[in-house]
Amino acid sequence: MGQVVVIFLSLLVMSCSTNQQYQDIFLKPRLSTINMNVEAELTCLDNHPTLANYFSWADYVVLGAMLIISCLIGTFYACFSKKQQTSEDFLLGGSDMGTFPMAMSLAASFITAIELLGNPAEMYEYGTQFWMICLAFVLVVPITSQLYLPVYMKLRLTSSYEYLNLRFNRHCRLLASGLYMLQMILYTSVAVYAPALALSHVTGLNTYVAVTLVYVVCIFYASQGGMKAVIMTDTFQAAVLVGSLLLIVIWGAVKSGGMPIVWNDSRNTGRFEFFNMDANPTVRHTFWSVVVGGTFYWTTMFCSNQASVQKYLSVESISQVRKALWVSSVGLILIYTINFLTGMVLYNAYKDCDPVRAGQITDQDQLLPLYVMNFMGNAKGVPGFFVAGIFAASLGTVASAMNSLAAITCEDVLQGLLKIDVPASKGAVYAKWISIFFGMLSFALVFVVERLGSILQVALSFNGMVGGVTLGLFSLGMFVPWANAKGAMSGAIVSLIFVLWVGLGAQISVLRGQIHLDSKPTSIDNCLCLNETIATIVLSAQSDEQGEAWFIYKISYLWYSAIGCVGTMFIGILVSYATNFQNPAELDPDLLSPPVRRFFSSTKTKSQSGHALGIINFALEIDDEKSKIETNGSADKPK
Repeated sequence: MGQVVVIFLSLLVMSCSTNQQYQDIFLKPRLSTINMNVEAELTCLDNHPTLANYFSWADYVVLGAMLIISCLIGTFYACFSKKQQTSEDFLLGGSDMGTFPMAMSLAASFITAIELLGNPAEMYEYGTQFWMICLAFVLVVPITSQLYLPVYMKLRLTSSYEYLNLRFNRHCRLLASGLYMLQMILYTSVAVYAPALALSHVTGLNTYVAVTLVYVVCIFYASQGGMKAVIMTDTFQAAVLVGSLLLIVIWGAVKSGGMPIVWNDSRNTGRFEFFNMDANPTVRHTFWSVVVGGTFYWTTMFCSNQASVQKYLSVESISQVRKALWVSSVGLILIYTINFLTGMVLYNAYKDCDPVRAGQITDQDQLLPLYVMNFMGNAKGVPGFFVAGIFAASLGTVASAMNSLAAITCEDVLQGLLKIDVPASKGAVYAKWISIFFGMLSFALVFVVERLGSILQVALSFNGMVGGVTLGLFSLGMFVPWANAKGAMSGAIVSLIFVLWVGLGAQISVLRGQIHLDSKPTSIDNCLCLNETIATIVLSAQSDEQGEAWFIYKISYLWYSAIGCVGTMFIGILVSYATNFQNPAELDPDLLSPPVRRFFSSTKTKSQSGHALGIINFALEIDDEKSKIETNGSADKPK
């Protein structure tokens, strides 16, 4: 423990030493201008010091305290909690966790640092339409609680993908688990690197130091304390995260003269938009894409995501999980609402001088860190608290990923694929070292992601692409008793290829400048230093020499999960029909969703009583028809 503390304190000191270098870079922003007067610009910035605040010693103390507490939680559960011997102890926390900590951990694992920085920028740039995703948070709870959760809680499988083995075959299981592993390894690297890069441009916090701190701390507590440490640390970090966001909103509202003023500024520029009922699927954010498409996406996160299912199994009863789902839903709504209020505060502060157009920052994701350093930088410790909240989101994402990847490797790879028998007494040891391995692998990939800038957006979209296909597999298994393994595999592969083609094609079109997004109006009329230093700003967009993108590439990214899910189920049913339906009578009822199971039971009873034919009779009729055809065919053959 002492060595870990020394390591990340040393990294903090290293970061302090790089501040002057980052100040030099920041104090000479690269404005796309004509007739730039650099000396006048520097003089202006010197006269307005709020434009260039950087981390103080108090900020590093606050950030360090959050990291130390996270490590201490892991140490406590490693040394003083019930001894973890089996893989279930390490990966599921002994199934005796509390309802509220599990709910907070569930919400925290869904909120990445990318979203904390991106959602306020979304509100600033495009308005409030995306806030309607909160309706999806409400809709997804009954969907999860009533349709999917009972199956998981009844089977209590450490790896959720083992369900696909029981329902279909091992090939479906390995496909889904392999996609999840690829998705999470890539996504965690991006989810840590992208925010660290945004912070470094504004706060002076070295990118490599920030990334290293996150991984050192996360690998330590997640590998030492297992699921118990992950859940309890997530609970603490969720409090830090919400507290830091609330502080910014309250501070900004007070500084602006009250929330009504902030509210009116956004409303007067058309940023209030909740019910854009345009049914065009190529419009980025409409009511339909956000609510319907968003519900599909969040259903993938709640219902077919290994990290989520593991947390469900960390408590004892299904009633606890149902309560936790509602609590986590409220938590997500709270965080998203605070995020969008933060976006309004940002617009109020920069309505007369957009930092991106003025050249002070290079990307919208740097808006929130810039605001904190501009307007709160003189309050020692406050920027540190804000960065601690961003770090908390990164830690929660990586810790949950490490634990879930360890579960999949133990259950699906070692035992399912390689047929290696893991002794029960050694299960926790195996899981611990596997989680360390994935943490180090994700850390190494950060340096690959850094050199492949275009992969950032691909990785962020990959969640929706893969998640929809995986949800389609689980839904096909739970809701369609006639679906067979050939149908499931065919549906998943075809849908995956299609949605990857659409998603990757869209990213290429964006890079070529073939897809343009309509943003809300911004201004640079009253920039403090801009008018003194430049005559003209080049604002023209990239020339569109390639023409418009193909219609299918313009489809909103929010529809990717829906396309993947519906496509997998539709093709799966067609192929199952063509290759002999699964006989529902041969299925274990526990593999079916409760409404389907009840319908299955009622039709079975009716068929046995001589009433209307149900699911079983339907399958038996198919078998009878085949038998008649075979009999007639053999009778017609010459003897």
